[in-house]
Amino acid sequence: MHRVTTLAIASLAFAAALGTAPAATADATAPAAPATGNSAAAFRCDPGHFCIYSGWSGGGSRCQWTAQKVANTADQCSFIRNGKKVLSVWNGTGHRVQYYKQTNYHARVGSTAAGHGGNLQGSYQIRSFKKQ
Repeated sequence: MHRVTTLAIASLAFAAALGTAPAATADATAPAAPATGNSAAAFRCDPGHFCIYSGWSGGGSRCQWTAQKVANTADQCSFIRNGKKVLSVWNGTGHRVQYYKQTNYHARVGSTAAGHGGNLQGSYQIRSFKKQ
């Protein structure tokens, strides 16, 4: 009986501690939510470039461009050629960048304002993009 009481008290104390502590949970199987307030330093993107990454939050392989538009990112990006998805982006240009799931600016999937970036859904490749 003493053992059950001790366990119950310990459980209540643990629950109380959780109730007063800030909640922070992460699900390793779910993709991270789009980032807000991120900095270019966290994304290793050279100023003036549009960067895409094979990992979350600017991790993994990086491909970057200064061009106004690119009709086929696979021409210059090895991880796209190898079939990997784009998990995050950073727009270090002075313009909004629109990006597409298909080459030649077809199947627009999103855009990112100048000086911003973050995590994407992670279920597609960016096959073309253009600055607005």
